[in-house]
Amino acid sequence: MKSREKFSKEMNNLGRLGVLAMIILLFAVPTIFGLYHNAFPTFGEFIKAASGLLVLFVPIAISEVFIYTPIFGSATYITFITGNIMNLKVPIAQNAQELMNTTKGTEESDVITTLAISVSAIVTITLIALGVLLLVPLEPIMTSSAVSTASAYVLPALFGALVVGLLRSTGEIRVKGKVKAGIVPFILLFLVNIFVMNTYDYSGILLIPMIPLTVFFAWILFKKKQITIEIIEREVSK
Repeated sequence: MKSREKFSKEMNNLGRLGVLAMIILLFAVPTIFGLYHNAFPTFGEFIKAASGLLVLFVPIAISEVFIYTPIFGSATYITFITGNIMNLKVPIAQNAQELMNTTKGTEESDVITTLAISVSAIVTITLIALGVLLLVPLEPIMTSSAVSTASAYVLPALFGALVVGLLRSTGEIRVKGKVKAGIVPFILLFLVNIFVMNTYDYSGILLIPMIPLTVFFAWILFKKKQITIEIIEREVSK
């Protein structure tokens, strides 16, 4: 227990320092350019340009913290710093937990997920750096029709693999019927998109009511024993 508390405390401290450094760097770049070129917007212009983005991305940021923290654990910090959450980090975390057969929320799962996400971030940064260095030589290949066609299927393939992983339980806890909790929210969003409006631009805002709604239906189904939790006993190797 003490080792877990120490690990969590150290990861939280490092994560907060990393987030603070990221925020400073993000604001430093436009500030330096603005000072160098003497081209600062007025406060009114800043609010006018930022308000639309804040309305959209603040709800997304808040909802993502609640959604992804249980999945990533201590790796949440590096996940938000490096980005590519849905299309890269979530499949990596799910795959690592499945391969190592760990239970979400345990110290073992926390360590495994942190290692997997960290390696992913290093590989991503390395590939981006190589891509920048080789941008001109690789331009004919990257802009070819074959690459454009293949890249269109990358995200659907990742989501397909992610769905398959979500249907399986790993570690010592098996949750049966967990997909049922998302049926009613899915139907509601489907009907709204068909008969009311396209909710793509408001996905971040809609996540806020959808999270407690899904939890509420999961609780009802759990009470009715439509969703059950089983403890799997691991075989102890001699």
